[in-house]
Amino acid sequence: MIEVNLLPGAKKRPARRSAKPSFSLPKLGGDASSFDRTTIGIVAAWILGPGLILWMFLGTGSRREELNLSIEQAVQDSARYAAVIAAQENLRARRDTIARKLEIIQEIDAGRYIWAHILDEISRALPEYTWLTRITPIESDGSLPNFQIVGRTGNTFALTRFMTDLESSPFIREVRLTTTEQVREQGDRVVHEFILLASYEEPPADAIETVPLFVGED
Repeated sequence: MIEVNLLPGAKKRPARRSAKPSFSLPKLGGDASSFDRTTIGIVAAWILGPGLILWMFLGTGSRREELNLSIEQAVQDSARYAAVIAAQENLRARRDTIARKLEIIQEIDAGRYIWAHILDEISRALPEYTWLTRITPIESDGSLPNFQIVGRTGNTFALTRFMTDLESSPFIREVRLTTTEQVREQGDRVVHEFILLASYEEPPADAIETVPLFVGED
C-alpha cells in the first residue's frame, strides 16, 4: 500500500510488513550430512518398525503353536508311558505272586518225604524184642519237626541199641530218653515201657540216593 506524507518535515514512517508465519526445521546437528542421516534413520524406523513388530508377533505365535504341540505330544507320551508302567507293575505283581506260590510248593515238596524218612529210619533201627505203640509229632520252634516215640522192650540192652542206631541215622538227631518204667503185659510178663524224644535233620546230599521215575526203554 502507498502512503503520502502531508506534514512537511515529518519523518516517513517505515512501511509495515504483513506478518507471515515462519517455519524452520530444528537443528539436529552441526551440518547437513548429520541432519540427513538422522532424517533417514527416523524414516527407516517408521517404515521398518511396524514390519519388525509384525514379524515378532508372528514369530511369537508360531513359537506358541510349537509349544502347544510339544505339550500335547508330551501329554500323549505321558499317558502311553503310564499305561506301560501300569502293565509292568501288573506283570511284576503277578511274578511276585507266582514266586511266592512256587516257594510254598517247594516247601511242601521238600517236606513231604520227611515223615517217610523218619518212619523208615525208625523201622530200620528197631531191634528184636522191641515194639512201638505210638509215634507222634510234637511242636518245635524250628522249621524241622520233633517227634516222640513210645514203645516197649524186653530188656534195657535192646533199648540202648535202639537209641544208638537212631542217633547214627543221617535223618535223626538228639535222641534222648525221657521216661522208662516196668509194666506187666498179658501173661504176667514184665517189660520196659519207654518214651524217646528225637528231632529230624537234613541229611547230607550224598546220603540220599535218587532214581528216575521213568526209565527209558531200550
